[in-house]
Amino acid sequence: MLPTLADVLQLDALRRGQPRVVAGGDRLGNRVRWVHVAEVTDIAHLLHGGELVLTTGIALPDEPARLRAYIGELAEVGVSGLMVELGRRYASVLPPALIAAAEDHGLPVVVLAHEPAFVDITESVHARIVQDQFAELRASEQLHEIFTQLSVEGASTDEVVRQVAALGGNPVVLENLTHQVLAADADGGDPAELLSAWETRSRAVRPDQRTAYDESSGWLVTTVGARGEDWGRLIIVLGAPPSPRETVLIERAATTLALGRLLDRHAESMERQAHGTIIARILEHSYSDPQEAAARARALGVPLAGRRLLGVVLRPRSATAPASPAAELSELAEVAAAACKDARLAALVGVLDEGSPHARVGVLASLPARADAETALNEVATRVRKQSGGDCVMATGSVVESIRDVRRSFQEAEQVADVACRGSGGRLFYRLPDLRVRGLLHLLRDDARLQTFVERELGPLLEYDAQRGSDLTRILELYLDAGRNKAVAAQQAHLSRPAFYERLRRIERVLDADLDDVESCVSLHVALLALSSVRWERS
Repeated sequence: MLPTLADVLQLDALRRGQPRVVAGGDRLGNRVRWVHVAEVTDIAHLLHGGELVLTTGIALPDEPARLRAYIGELAEVGVSGLMVELGRRYASVLPPALIAAAEDHGLPVVVLAHEPAFVDITESVHARIVQDQFAELRASEQLHEIFTQLSVEGASTDEVVRQVAALGGNPVVLENLTHQVLAADADGGDPAELLSAWETRSRAVRPDQRTAYDESSGWLVTTVGARGEDWGRLIIVLGAPPSPRETVLIERAATTLALGRLLDRHAESMERQAHGTIIARILEHSYSDPQEAAARARALGVPLAGRRLLGVVLRPRSATAPASPAAELSELAEVAAAACKDARLAALVGVLDEGSPHARVGVLASLPARADAETALNEVATRVRKQSGGDCVMATGSVVESIRDVRRSFQEAEQVADVACRGSGGRLFYRLPDLRVRGLLHLLRDDARLQTFVERELGPLLEYDAQRGSDLTRILELYLDAGRNKAVAAQQAHLSRPAFYERLRRIERVLDADLDDVESCVSLHVALLALSSVRWERS
């Protein structure tokens, strides 16, 4: 960071000259990039901006118009200030025309009452500039070392956000593309105050660069993503323009968060890691041949070929929004593995997508051809409930006959688990109910493409409500949930029909959509259901 003119005036080499500010006193925050000694008036075209110009004034003109032109040229090129030594050209005061011009242009002018050595001033200021730049470089290196270590250690999202708050001394928030908070640290402040009406406030901040400072909110914002897929924003609540160090801090943190999302960070035993890797690669269709998956699983004592396969998902019942802590999921995975062994059920058991919003324990059960799936699941679920204290949800998909179909079974199980975590049912395990589109959207709620769809369909209406405190989004939801029955929707909204119809017309104007068009209504309804899923938080 470059020193300000105020910083320069505190240097000993300057103080010996008894400096006095005679114009532009409100601009002492100007940054000094360099010091330039000049005794000629036509110097501006040789400068690049940010220079502190030193002069004895000996060559300055007498005519007020030429003095004003001189000051105007310096201000136009962007010098940080003009410093004039008294005694050679001007005995005790500068010409009024020069001072007036400097005030008009907002150019700081400083007079030195005692003759200083200009070489001492330039040497002192330049040393300060180099010192500050070295300190800035060192701070940048320290940040690089800190966040590299966090990446190597596989730090969680919460830990990265905490580090940013601690290093910057300001509140920090990580949000997704629909402005839902993924992690936050109030830096000792009130978290409730920091996150109050967050979505409304965040929607109003739309920087035009990946990293930018928003003056109206005082936020420093950077986009978080990797491999061309952005999935969130990291925000530091500053209240004042950022320093270069703060910009480096937020960008380095964003890189660490993006890498953390890409990297697989299992913390369970080596066996659980091996099991989890095989399940994950099967779900991703990463194996070029299903036989490769079968061979790898068989090497771990779990036969998959010629067996009936079943995807099972377990989650702590408290894991309803952000991902559960790694230790909790690892413990649940060990419990599930032990339960499968006790029930003599061959199965791969591991933590999947650890650190992400849909982290869970995955179980790929391998059943003999004549085995009863219901009996096996009851046995495993009973043991899991006993060993875990009952504070988890176990969900299952359909039985499939091939490794290629395992992904479908897991997708069904994940949908069931997501919805079951929201309820308070006491079943040993859950199967796929008729979730329809709500279940699908809930499963996809963390997908950036779905969030982008929600913003495209409903963004203008959400911003309209946020800016005016209206409830048009709720009115649209009531109308579509009522099957486009305006009378029923108006009654549910506790509005007269004319008032309700007027709101519908306003919604059409805001969204530029026709609510009598079936396809438009279907698209909006899907977007509303998706919005409900991405807004869903821990109850």
